[in-house]
Amino acid sequence: MTEEKFNVTGMSCAACSGHVEKAVKSVEGVESVSVSLLTNSMIVGYSAPCDPNKICEAVKAAGYGASLQNNAAASKQASSLEEDNAETKTLKNRLIISVVLSLVLMYFSMGHAMWGFPVPKFLANDPVGIGIVQMLLALAVMVINQHFFISGFKSLMHKAPNMDTLVSLGSAAAFVYSTAVLFQMSGLASSGNVEHAHHLIHEFYFESSAMILALISVGKTLEARSKGKTTNAIKGLMDLAPKTATVVKDGNEVVIPAENVQKGDIFVVRPGEAIPVDGRVLSGESSVNEAALTGESLPVDKKEGDSVSAATINQNGFITCEATRVGSETTLSQIIEMVENAAATKAPIAKTADKVSAVFVPTVIAIAAVTTLIWLISGQSVGFALARGISVLVISCPCALGLATPVAIMVGSGMGAKNGILFKTAAALESAGETEIVVFDKTGTVTEGKPKVTDVIANSVSEKELLSFALTLEEKSEHPLAEAIRLKAEQEGISPLECTNFKALPGHGVHAEISGELSYAGNAALMTELGINKAEIEDRGKELAQQGKTPLYFARGDELLGIIAVADVVKQDSADAVKMLAEMGIQTVMLTGDNSATAKAIAAQTGIENVISDVLPNDKEAVVEKLSAYGKVAMVGDGINDAPALTKADTGIAVGAGSDIAIDAADVVLMKSSLLDVPAAINLSKHVLKNIKGNLFWAFFYNTVGIPVAAGALIPAFGIQLNPMIGAAAMGLSSFCVVTNALRLNTVNIRKIKPEKKASLSEDTIKEINSLFNKDSQNLKEENNMNKTIHIEGMMCGHCQAHVQKALSGIDGVSSAEVDLENKKAVVTLTKEISDDTFKSVIADAGYEVTGIE
Repeated sequence: MTEEKFNVTGMSCAACSGHVEKAVKSVEGVESVSVSLLTNSMIVGYSAPCDPNKICEAVKAAGYGASLQNNAAASKQASSLEEDNAETKTLKNRLIISVVLSLVLMYFSMGHAMWGFPVPKFLANDPVGIGIVQMLLALAVMVINQHFFISGFKSLMHKAPNMDTLVSLGSAAAFVYSTAVLFQMSGLASSGNVEHAHHLIHEFYFESSAMILALISVGKTLEARSKGKTTNAIKGLMDLAPKTATVVKDGNEVVIPAENVQKGDIFVVRPGEAIPVDGRVLSGESSVNEAALTGESLPVDKKEGDSVSAATINQNGFITCEATRVGSETTLSQIIEMVENAAATKAPIAKTADKVSAVFVPTVIAIAAVTTLIWLISGQSVGFALARGISVLVISCPCALGLATPVAIMVGSGMGAKNGILFKTAAALESAGETEIVVFDKTGTVTEGKPKVTDVIANSVSEKELLSFALTLEEKSEHPLAEAIRLKAEQEGISPLECTNFKALPGHGVHAEISGELSYAGNAALMTELGINKAEIEDRGKELAQQGKTPLYFARGDELLGIIAVADVVKQDSADAVKMLAEMGIQTVMLTGDNSATAKAIAAQTGIENVISDVLPNDKEAVVEKLSAYGKVAMVGDGINDAPALTKADTGIAVGAGSDIAIDAADVVLMKSSLLDVPAAINLSKHVLKNIKGNLFWAFFYNTVGIPVAAGALIPAFGIQLNPMIGAAAMGLSSFCVVTNALRLNTVNIRKIKPEKKASLSEDTIKEINSLFNKDSQNLKEENNMNKTIHIEGMMCGHCQAHVQKALSGIDGVSSAEVDLENKKAVVTLTKEISDDTFKSVIADAGYEVTGIE
């Protein structure tokens, strides 16, 4: 399926967007349509034989305009926003002229006729003259606001009446009726019945026909200004994009427009300048402020090889970079597109409003006609009956219904973008707030995803000497655990010693000569093989292994110097994030392929309530699906193996530093890669959902109450009747109120969590979930009763992984063996029963140690 974005012109209310959507859905090959009244855009998913031209033709046939938003159009988004501002200015000028003329008209109609305000002498006793003046003033206002009539009657001709149809019908009816009265008055005056002619002056509704348009324009102008504020997030992001870039060509620095930078170009950025496109640092060091993209106020250090993003600010160093992503491919452009697409799509809650909007205008026209007829039958004058019908037309507001959801979505999406939380669709923004269970992947999500030194246990030397010795041995190793030791030594300011004859020992570790003495670094199996006595600290090593850490032993000759433990450490904010979720009444689960001991150790550090461990990558999706039976599930992950689970969850949340596949599969992206943004995203969604419900309630309430009052429901009992001008004012202000209410979301502190009195799930449900975890483990064994999971200690690199796989595959009865280096385990598929002792023996012969078999 191909998905394209279109610009749509001519829409004025929810009925318009409904008609456009209906027209496009009827095109053969169209599979999905989402029309946004707020952004005047449309996202269409289609397959052959449909093409963009057919879609544009369908929209045109429905009475509107459409054009494909191609890359060139996308690059001119800022200019389109400027056009919107120009249109708002034009609307404002039209409003001022309309109000001035309407006030003059009101002076002649109500001021003179009702309160005796003075008029020129030649008109003082000429009711026909006063009527002509009123007609001309009303006609001038109608000409100035002719777009209402053009749009309204054009929509009526296409059998798709909209809000402009209601306004134009009301204004035209008042004008036609008043013109007929004027002719009647002229006939009476010419026949000498001047007194009766004077009496008819009270039957004029010229002021209503003009003021309806003026007051609707007031509402439209206020609405346009408020809608402009809802797109401030996008405008702000666009303003961040640098206009120029300094590129290096033929050894010279040349300043060119940023949009002309090509992939592979070399550009330089001086302190205080904005980075023009995404790139990679070739030389230089600096600190870069990335707050524009991530919301993180602390600058990030950049050095050779690091990536930089467009619109971030280089603070204190001169850097030379290579352009890697330009134009619409940059991170900034993708963020803008995500925010726009979120506003262009529809939340599920909007479906009710859409259904009502589809029949709203025809229903209102019918009610207005019936109202007029009933009052005529009841004996009222044509003027009185017509006034009730016009009031019904002009008080009804489909716009309030149509704007209730998209304005809140736009503001919410913008708020999220400012805080480094990107919602891809309106549905994602809605569903996140309904989350009852949050499932976390472990590695790279709850933890850093990079090994770090956690413990330094010296035996016969000082800790500093042990680190210096370890750095010397591991300096030439490419293993991730060696990198952790190098980082620790660098932080401690420790330098390596001189060594010779360095050699890697696959599956064991490394050795080298230091000061002429053979020295070793490796696992417990290597120490045993060398006959080195490790009894004094062996228990400590086993304890570290049970905590999910990898103990590395270091020896000089036959002397054991100590142990350095390396592990994937928990992120600093993980525990706080879990605590905030608990305060919100949300259950937390950690889903990992790691062994139970490691998983429970991490859960204990973070406060995660439930743990599902030893899960194969392809089983994560199934576990998320089962948890969905107990409540709305949000899955938080970062790896390729998390993608299916992210897709299966009600809301998939990807950590921004994760894999591209995970980000593509997710509904929400956390740019700062901070788990604190998980409760913040859920909290923002809750506020947006509450705002949408409030908007929809008042939109429905307004029309439900306003239409009967306008029709005259209160006249028999209370004698209260609604003037058409008041109805028009109410209609114009209703949409403004809805948009203004949505703007209140800008004041929400999404990181301030409101504690829930009760957990989202009952105690019985929690027990069921916990029993489900155990059941899953049992089912996994039952479904794969010829499979065994073997936990192996000592694997350190890809060579280790291949060595173990070869050893297991060589066992008679093993049809396949999958070795997971990261989680230190292997899953073997058997064609016959094989004893655990056989596996332990084979693994031991290969130089490794089995810590458990399931």
